[in-house]
Amino acid sequence: MFLDSPRGFRDQARVAERLGMLGSPGIMPLQEWATELSLQRRLPVPHFDPAGGGTGARVLILHESPGPAAPGGNRPGSGFASIDNDDPAAAQMWQLHSDVGPNQSDCVHWNIVPWHLPAGVTKPDAADLRDGSTAVLDLLRLLRQVEVVILSGLLAQKGWHRYVRPARRDLPVTDTWHPSPLSMKQPGKREELRAALAAAERRIEVTGSMRSRTAAAV
Repeated sequence: MFLDSPRGFRDQARVAERLGMLGSPGIMPLQEWATELSLQRRLPVPHFDPAGGGTGARVLILHESPGPAAPGGNRPGSGFASIDNDDPAAAQMWQLHSDVGPNQSDCVHWNIVPWHLPAGVTKPDAADLRDGSTAVLDLLRLLRQVEVVILSGLLAQKGWHRYVRPARRDLPVTDTWHPSPLSMKQPGKREELRAALAAAERRIEVTGSMRSRTAAAV
């Protein structure tokens, strides 16, 4: 894990540190993509987290949406799609990653609707879901190392299976629950989310070992 405890972005120095990493080679193509998407939608799009896997990520974890924009159309919170955010859902994901994997540096956390919704709007509508899923399909051109996708929440699942899966049946997908406090309080849901992350960790461990053996044999 990049930081040693959850909710690291409550410290603005950590946010500033991460902002200074946005020009790294594995993040810059994703940031350029996000900037162009923000201009197209005229809504803020979060930064990709440089502590994540960037263009070399092997696991893509898709949540539902980044939520409503702040008044004036600004980015709320840290401005990052990150498990280091100072909120309960991010803290839940941080702890599960720490417990069972995959490592933060192997993953990209993103949303099936990538942009912040207009201020006061709390849920994406059908058009958001369609357009956001189409944007995610385009994003996958940059995430060429992804081996498994985890769909966190019902909207992420609906968007992926309706709009993305027909074009990307090659990607193994796991449906699971969103890490919101409301969801995690319900019996069995935290365990299912934990199991999905653990299975992704096992998968990339196996493929990593296979690659190592192949390289050694050459």
